[in-house]
Amino acid sequence: MWITPEEVLLANALWVSERANPFFILQRRKGHGKGGGITGLLVGTMDVVLDSSARVAPYRILHQTGDSQIFCSIACGSSRKEITEHWEWLETNLLQTLSIFDNNEDITTFVKGKISGIIAEENKSKAALEDEDSGKFREAELKMRKLFGMPGEEKLVNYYSCSYWKGRVPRQGWVYLSVNHLCFYSLLLGKEVTLVVQWTEVTRLEKNATLLFPESVRVSTRHTEHYFSMFLNVNDTFKLMEQLATIAMRQLLDNEGFAADHSLPKACKTLKNVSALKRDLDARAKNERYRALFRLTQDERLDGHTDCTLWTPFAKMHIVGQLFVSNNYICFCSREEDLCQLIIPLREVSIVEKADSSSVLPCPVSISTKNKMTFLFANLKDRDFLVQRISDFLQRTPESGHSGSPSPSTTPLSSSLPTPTGAAGEPSQRRHYSPSLPTATQSLLRIYQKDAPEEHGPKATKEKMKEESWNIHFLEFGRGVCMYRTSKTRELVLNGIPESLRGELWLLFSGAQNEMDTHPGYYAERVEQAMGRCTLATEEIERDLHRSMPEHHAFQNEMGIAALRRVLTAYACRNPGIGYCQAMNIVTSVLLLYCTEEEAFWLLVALCERMLPDYYNTRVVGALVDQGVFEELTRACLPFLYEHMQELGVISTISLSWFLTLFLSVMPFDSAVLLVDCFFYEGIKVIFQVALAVLHANMDTLLDCNDEGEAMTILGRYLDNVVNKQTVSPPIPHLHALLTSGDEPPPQIDIFQLIKSSCEKFGSLRADVIEQMRFHQRLKVIQSLEDTAKRSVVRAIMTDSAFSIEELEELYVHFKAKHIMSCYWGASTTAAERHDPSLPYLEQYRIDLGQFCQLFGALGTWLCGTHTATLAARLFRLLDMNKDGLINFKEFVTGLSGMYHGDMTEKLKLLYNLHLPPALCPEEAESALEATQLFTDDTPQGEEVKEAEDALGSGDAEEKIEVKDYKYYLRMWAMENEPKKETIKDLRRMNQEQFIELCKTLYNMFSEDPLEQELYHAIATVASLLLRIGEVGKKFTNNGANKPTDTTNAQAPAPAAELLQPEKEEPNGESSSGQSLVCRALAEAQLETPPQQTSDEEVKDDTSVSSYSMVSTGSLQCEDIADDTVLIGCAGDQQRRGSILDGDWSITFEQVLASMLTEPPLVDYFEKKGDIQARMAICKMQRKVERQVSLSSDHELAQLST
Repeated sequence: MWITPEEVLLANALWVSERANPFFILQRRKGHGKGGGITGLLVGTMDVVLDSSARVAPYRILHQTGDSQIFCSIACGSSRKEITEHWEWLETNLLQTLSIFDNNEDITTFVKGKISGIIAEENKSKAALEDEDSGKFREAELKMRKLFGMPGEEKLVNYYSCSYWKGRVPRQGWVYLSVNHLCFYSLLLGKEVTLVVQWTEVTRLEKNATLLFPESVRVSTRHTEHYFSMFLNVNDTFKLMEQLATIAMRQLLDNEGFAADHSLPKACKTLKNVSALKRDLDARAKNERYRALFRLTQDERLDGHTDCTLWTPFAKMHIVGQLFVSNNYICFCSREEDLCQLIIPLREVSIVEKADSSSVLPCPVSISTKNKMTFLFANLKDRDFLVQRISDFLQRTPESGHSGSPSPSTTPLSSSLPTPTGAAGEPSQRRHYSPSLPTATQSLLRIYQKDAPEEHGPKATKEKMKEESWNIHFLEFGRGVCMYRTSKTRELVLNGIPESLRGELWLLFSGAQNEMDTHPGYYAERVEQAMGRCTLATEEIERDLHRSMPEHHAFQNEMGIAALRRVLTAYACRNPGIGYCQAMNIVTSVLLLYCTEEEAFWLLVALCERMLPDYYNTRVVGALVDQGVFEELTRACLPFLYEHMQELGVISTISLSWFLTLFLSVMPFDSAVLLVDCFFYEGIKVIFQVALAVLHANMDTLLDCNDEGEAMTILGRYLDNVVNKQTVSPPIPHLHALLTSGDEPPPQIDIFQLIKSSCEKFGSLRADVIEQMRFHQRLKVIQSLEDTAKRSVVRAIMTDSAFSIEELEELYVHFKAKHIMSCYWGASTTAAERHDPSLPYLEQYRIDLGQFCQLFGALGTWLCGTHTATLAARLFRLLDMNKDGLINFKEFVTGLSGMYHGDMTEKLKLLYNLHLPPALCPEEAESALEATQLFTDDTPQGEEVKEAEDALGSGDAEEKIEVKDYKYYLRMWAMENEPKKETIKDLRRMNQEQFIELCKTLYNMFSEDPLEQELYHAIATVASLLLRIGEVGKKFTNNGANKPTDTTNAQAPAPAAELLQPEKEEPNGESSSGQSLVCRALAEAQLETPPQQTSDEEVKDDTSVSSYSMVSTGSLQCEDIADDTVLIGCAGDQQRRGSILDGDWSITFEQVLASMLTEPPLVDYFEKKGDIQARMAICKMQRKVERQVSLSSDHELAQLST
C-alpha cells in the first residue's frame, strides 16, 4: 500500500535491492522468502521479537534522487504481487514525467505530493474507520489475519509480547487475543511456532507463579495445556483473557455472540496499541463491577468516577471514597468496606449546585432530593465538569411521580386486567387466568393476619423493639432509596428485619425498588400478555403451583395460588429464555408473603437476572457454578472434611438444593427467611458463609460417616432443627422435618447464633474473590455440560446410525463447530435464532444450507466436482423435514450414514430420492412436479372407479356392506397407528427429466474415480436400458391406445441412431469415449416428436427441437452434461414447454436397482464402504492449512519477472 513518505537513512541495512531505476528502488527484507542464510534467519527473528512492521510488509519502494544518501519510503507490500503493481504504476505514470525536471528537490517535492494525494484519495471512504484504531494497531491486526488466515470479521482486541513454552524451551513471540481466538506466533532462527486456540475450547484459565513458569498464564483445553510467560503486564493480559473466555462461555450457554458497543464515548486521543474493542471491554468490566456493587439494572452505564469525600451528618465527619456517575444514578462508596454506601437516583434529585469552597471544604457540590435530603460532596478534582455532566443527565431524566418512600399499598391488579370471555360472553376456559379469582392487593401475610388477635407476649415485644430500632435508623440515616447504608444497617439486618418492614427493605436492598419505580404498569402488561397463553412454562407452573409451601395457610386457598400463578407466568412472559424453572415457585411464594404481586415480580426479576445469574435456566448453570465454588471454599476452609465428603459424594448432592432455594426448602420457614434478609443485603456471600458454618458445626459427626445416606441424614436433621425463637408468626410444620425426625429429638440451633457463627468464622469471604472463583468454575461447568450434551446426543442416535460412538462424537464436534463459527463469522440466519436452550440436546445446534454444503464437501463421499453444491442442496432439502431451512445433528448423521454405511440398495434409494421432489426443486426440473402429479393422480382415479362400482352393487347386501365397512375402518384406524416402514415399492416413479438429472449426477460422481472408464461404460449401458424400459412402460400405461402419429414416432430410432454415431474417435482418448457412451445412451431413447405442424415456421421450430434431441456426441463435452447440456432441455422455457419431454415416460426404483445390478463396476462402486475417519482427519487439517496462508516466495518473483 502507499504510505506517507518518510526519510530512511540506511537504505540497504537489512534489505536487499531487487529492482532499481534512476528515481526508485524496490527492496525485499532479508529473511523473507527462500535463502538469506544466517543473516536472513537473524533478521527474521529480530522482526518477530521486536514486532517490526517489516514482518507484515516485507517489501518496500524507496525514492532516491541523484547521489543523495537520504531515501524516502513511499510504498510497502505484504506480497510480491502487491508491491509489483505499485512499481509498475510508478514506471508507467511517473518515470517519464520525472525525467523532465532539472532540480532534484523539485523531483522529491513532486513525488511526495503525488503519493500524499493518492493516500488522501484512498482514505476518503474509510476515514471514519481509521480514526478508531491507531496505525500501529491496524498493522498488528493485518499481521494477525495474515499469519493465521483469519477472515476480516475476526477482530483483534490486543496483542502482547510473551514466551510460549513448547516443551522445556520458551519461544519468544507475540500472543494475539481476538474476540474468538487466542493466537501465538514465533519465528526464531527460521523455526516457526504457530498456535490457534478457540476461546470456546478453553476449559481452564489460571494465572500462577512457579519456579519453572514464573508469572505465567496456563490455558487448558480438553486435550492440551499451554503455558505463556514473560509478560510485561501479566495482570492486564490475564484480565483480558478472562473477559474473552467469559464471552465465549456465554456464547456456548445461550448463543449470544459478541457485539461491539459503538456508543462508547470517543477517546480524547488515539492511544498507541489500544483498540476500540479493548476500550469497549474495559468499559464493560467497569460497568459490571459498578452494577454489581450498587445492585443496578443491566442497562446502566457508568459515565465516570472520581475520588471525593462525603459529609455524613450521622457521624459528623467526612468519609473518603469514590463518587460514581451514570445515566440514571449518582452513587458513593467509602474506601473502607461497609463504612458507608449511597445510591441517589437522578429521578429523585431536585437541585445540584456548587457550594462555597474553603480550606476545610474544598470544591464542594451539594445535591438535594425531593424527600428533603441533602448530600454534600467535597474534594472533587474537576467540580465544574462533574456538575455539567450531572446536569446533562438530569435533563434526559423523565419526570417521575413515584418517590423513594414506600407506598402502603398498590393499585389492585384486577382493575388493570381485562376479562377474557368466550363467544357467548362466558368466562374463558383458561380458568387459572380468570380475573374473577381473588386478587391480593397487599402481602399475603398481612391479609391473613389482619383478623388475628394481637399478641402481647415477649416475642411480640421483641418484634416491636425491632421495628422501633429501624424507625430510629430511618430518622438518622434516611428512608427509601437514598438511605445511607452503613455498618449499623448491616447489624440491624443480621438481627432480623421485622415482618412489617421486610417487603420494603427487600425491595430497597435488592435494587428492585428502582426498577419498579421506573417501569410503572409493566407487571400488569405482562400479566395481560400471558393471559390465555399455553406454553411449556405455563404447564410446568400449573404442575408446581400446589407444591409451593403447601404447609402455609396462605397457599391453601385460591387467592394465594392465583397470585403465585400470575407472578410466575408474568416472569415467564418477560424472560422466555428462562421461562420457568423448579425452585422458582418456592422462592416466589416466600416473596408473596411479604410483598404485593408487583413487588414480588420485581424481586423475582432481581433474583433471576442479577443476584443469582443463570440459576434458573434450563440447565441451572449458575447453581452448578456456585456448587463448584462451594466445593473450592470447603477445600480451602475445611480441608480434612472436604476429602472425606468428596469420597462420599455429598457436597454436590446437598449444595444444589441449598443454593437454588436459599435454604427455604431444607430449613424451617421462620429461620430460612432470616437468611433471605441477609442475602438481599449482602448477596450470595451470606449463603456460602452459612453453608460452611453448617458443615463446620457437624464436622466431627460427618467424619465418622461411612456412606452418603448417613451424611445426608445428619445434615438434614441439623437443618430441620434450626429454629427462630423470636418469630411472632404461628409455627409452620416443616415437611422435611416430619420425614427425617428420629426417636430422639436433636438439640435446637438458634438461627441467630448460626448466622453470627458464620460471620465470625468465615466473614473474610469477599465478593470479588467469589466472582473470580465463579469464573474458573463457569469454564469447567459449561464445558462439562457441553460434554454431557455430546454424550446425550450420541446415545440418542447411536441405535439409528451405523457410525461408532467415537465417530459420532467427532462428527458432533465438527457439526457444533460449524454452528458456533456462524455466530461470529456470519450466516444467512443468526445463530441465536437457531439455538433454543429449552429444546432437547439433539435440537439445540442446527445448521443452515450454506454450512451443510461446507460439511458435505468436507465429509461426504459423493463428490461431483462443480455439481457437489447442487447435490448437497438436494440432500439438505430432503433432510429438512419441517422445512424451516435448518437441520439438526440427527438429520445430518442420517444423510451421512446412508452414504457411508448403507448397502447398495440403501445408497441407490438415497440417490434416487435426491432426484425427486422435494429434493429436486422446481428450478432444477420444471416439469418434475407436473409429471409426479400425473402419476399420483392415476391411482386415485382407479380407486374412485372401483368404489363407484361397489356403490352400484345389489341392494340386498347393503346391511352386510355397512357392517363390513365398520370393521374395515376400525382395522384401518389400527393400521394408521402402527409405525409404517417405507419400502422400495413406496417410492414414487421418476419421470424423464428427473432421470436425466440422475444421469448427470452419476456422470459427475464417477469423473475422478480410478475405474472411471469402466463406470462410464456401465452407466451408459444402464441408461440405455432404462430409457427403453421407460418407453415400453409407456405403451402399457397408454393401454395400446396410441395415436397414428405415435406409430410414426416409433420408427424414428433407426435413423436417429445413425445420426448419433460418433464421427471419429476424439484425440483426447479414453475420457471422451466414456463421455460418448453416456451421451449416446441418453440420446438413443427418442423423445416423443411433436404433432404435425400447420405452418412452415412451426415446421422450422420443430426441426430445431428435433435437432435438440439428436445432438452429435462428438461435440458434447464433460461440462455440457454437468451444467446445461441440451439433452436436458435447458435451452429455454419455450423448448421445455414443447413436446421434448415425454410426460408418459417413467421408471420405478425397482427397475433402476435391477438395471444397476447387471453391471459389476456399479455394484462394486456402491458396495464400497467409505472411511469417515480419514475424511474427518482431512477436515481437521483443512482448518490448519487455511490458517497458515502461504506468503509470497521467490517462485512468485520468477513468475512475475518472466
